[in-house]
Amino acid sequence: MICVDDDAGRRVEIAEAPRRIVSLVPSLTETLFALGCGQRVIGVTRYCTEPADDVALRAKVGGTKNPDCAALCRLEPDLVIVNAEENRREDFRHLETMGLRVFVTFPQTLDAAADLLRRLGVVTGCSERGAALATELRSAIADVRVNVGARCRVFCPIWKNPWMTIAAGTYVDDVLRTAGGDNIFRDRPGPYPTITLDESAAQQPEVVLLPDEPYRFSPRDLGDCAALDDTPAARAGRIHFVDGKALSWYGPRAAAGLRAIAALMH
Repeated sequence: MICVDDDAGRRVEIAEAPRRIVSLVPSLTETLFALGCGQRVIGVTRYCTEPADDVALRAKVGGTKNPDCAALCRLEPDLVIVNAEENRREDFRHLETMGLRVFVTFPQTLDAAADLLRRLGVVTGCSERGAALATELRSAIADVRVNVGARCRVFCPIWKNPWMTIAAGTYVDDVLRTAGGDNIFRDRPGPYPTITLDESAAQQPEVVLLPDEPYRFSPRDLGDCAALDDTPAARAGRIHFVDGKALSWYGPRAAAGLRAIAALMH
């Protein structure tokens, strides 16, 4: 019998390692393949893009916010992986009422992400690989924390029109903080406050990170960032386009992502 607590504080019990898994979380779809149980993943969302060649062959069960619950049930999964933020609570509660076993995830810090890797390894019957991925991430966290020097003020928008960013209590904020960045909007009511670029400029950020997801920032957006021209970040050439997955995907790329973000902070 496998018994693991999920991030909703529930004990998830399964008689044996699941043979049919559906993932409604893009970063955790990638994680399942990294754990070595990708061949048992039978269904994913249309936003699950990694590993590309493998997920292309899996049944699609709609989006993260609007899964086709009927189609999902027809796949007869032993386990469904969901996220308390990326997926709607009413959807995974509905799946449970249909008799499906649901494992809820919601890591809000890097340390929690490392523990999630361990628990996902246990619940999927891949404990050794899950422990190894957790150890890799914890090692990266420790190394980065030891090597953080002078901290810098950082602005990281995630959307435009309206401009939105991240506040305290989010995974991205913890990545920035661990990497040596002080999020200039972390004290705003969150988790994803709407702000203006004038407000950002007034905080004089020393680093600006423009990720490619959820909004795909690119050089064509620089023209809309003129309000930041008179900030330390712009004057020092420290406005960076970054891989959004490095910031927000908790899974096998989290360790390298943290190191990459830390390098930009220093």
